[in-house]
Amino acid sequence: MKLTVVENDKEIGKLSGAVCADSIRRAISEKGYANIILATGTSQFETLNQLIAEEGIDWSKVTMFHLDEYIGLSVTHPASFRKYLMERFLAKVPALAKVFLINGETDAEEEIEKLGLAIAQHPIDVALVGIGENGHLAFNDPPADFETEKPYLIVNLDEPCRNQQMNEGWFPNLESVPTQAISMSVRQIMKSKHIICSVQDERKAVAVKNSLTQEISNLFPASILQNHPNCQFFLDKNSSKLLSLDELLQS
Repeated sequence: MKLTVVENDKEIGKLSGAVCADSIRRAISEKGYANIILATGTSQFETLNQLIAEEGIDWSKVTMFHLDEYIGLSVTHPASFRKYLMERFLAKVPALAKVFLINGETDAEEEIEKLGLAIAQHPIDVALVGIGENGHLAFNDPPADFETEKPYLIVNLDEPCRNQQMNEGWFPNLESVPTQAISMSVRQIMKSKHIICSVQDERKAVAVKNSLTQEISNLFPASILQNHPNCQFFLDKNSSKLLSLDELLQS
């Protein structure tokens, strides 16, 4: 585990986006293609901006998966993660080799089966992730399923998770936030060769503290990242404020 603390989200984005780009370029150089996972949400705004701005990436050799999507939410809804990625990323880079977006408007069981078969054929080189206010990884809310080998799951969203989505402005009220989603599983995320985790804002400080310093537990889903051999955390001064100097030096 490698931890970098910077001043603000723009600096996080510049560093994490550049590191992601390096991983993509390296994979293409070594084997001729790269498979990536992109996250969404406010934590990824600056990271994706930097990734888009990076030069020397042959996007025609890149296959993309994404982490999660609400069940039953239209792709035209402002909170749709498909909409997010189509507008904030896919529309701004040359055409990728393949794109696997999660369709939450179709039969969920069929969708997770289809996506699972696809990602099994595309071992992931680099994954962008964040940490939720409740410590979730993707939409794997606590207590997360650390055991399933299914690549994608149908999950229930807990109230803290749904409150976060509302408070970030994606939904007008709690009642309008979907209660279920399709999420990439914890074990599937952990199969990524390189994981880049970006977390900003004081509201994430408790989750960061728990994820980096507590014993690994499904009650703190992102704590599993402590076990990954090549995971880099990028935090700002607010999200890292509860970490002691010793904890920062040990990371």
